[in-house]
Amino acid sequence: MTRVVGNIIHSDKEYICVMQLHKPVDEERLKEVIKEFEGVIYQRPPLRSSVKRALRKKKVFKIDLLEYTGKYALLHIWSEAGTYMRKICWDIGLILGVGAHMRELRRIRTGPFREDNGLVRMQDIAFALIRYREEGKEDLLRKYVLPGEYSVCHIPKVVVRDSAVESIVHGAMLAVPGIAMLHEGIKKGDRVALLTLKGELIGLARAEMSSDEIMAAERGIAFKPTRVIMEPGFYPRMWKSKEGGS
Repeated sequence: MTRVVGNIIHSDKEYICVMQLHKPVDEERLKEVIKEFEGVIYQRPPLRSSVKRALRKKKVFKIDLLEYTGKYALLHIWSEAGTYMRKICWDIGLILGVGAHMRELRRIRTGPFREDNGLVRMQDIAFALIRYREEGKEDLLRKYVLPGEYSVCHIPKVVVRDSAVESIVHGAMLAVPGIAMLHEGIKKGDRVALLTLKGELIGLARAEMSSDEIMAAERGIAFKPTRVIMEPGFYPRMWKSKEGGS
């Protein structure tokens, strides 16, 4: 399942951020400026960053002021991956004309994983493993270690017929006849998760057709796999080898 880690890392994120203002400002003025950062913004990464300091466009889905003391502002920010929170704080202070910097930051969500739902410490995992090895009890491991399918619950799904699963595992594209069900609203180029009829994750794919085009078509390549998770051999091989081949 480490093959889908990138799918999580590049998902949208939520943060709780403490911004320190260098001088007090009116709360209503602060709220007005904060709301200017919702939507698509231009952002240049800060000096201390792991990427090239080129001007980039990032999307902030929502930013709310939770508390304000005149010196500290507590913000809740939901943004696209790769958005720098400390740069948002700096830019807010710049527009206000008083200066500001990020004092504290806590990420509370990445993709489908939330701080308030199923988050455990490494000590919990270690104890669960010791419990299993010494007592043979796997209840805590089953509670803490989520199925890999959970990591794709936030993206559109495509359910594949059993007859097409092994072909995809061996590198084939998914054609329209191999689709049993799919989410509505899929657009060409969208990233989707391919699942078996039992709900097992086959892998990730890129849409070559929209969901409307797929529903109206009888044939054609609908999805191109980009990352295959399932190992070969779990489903029957439905294609015939060429004469003389293996």
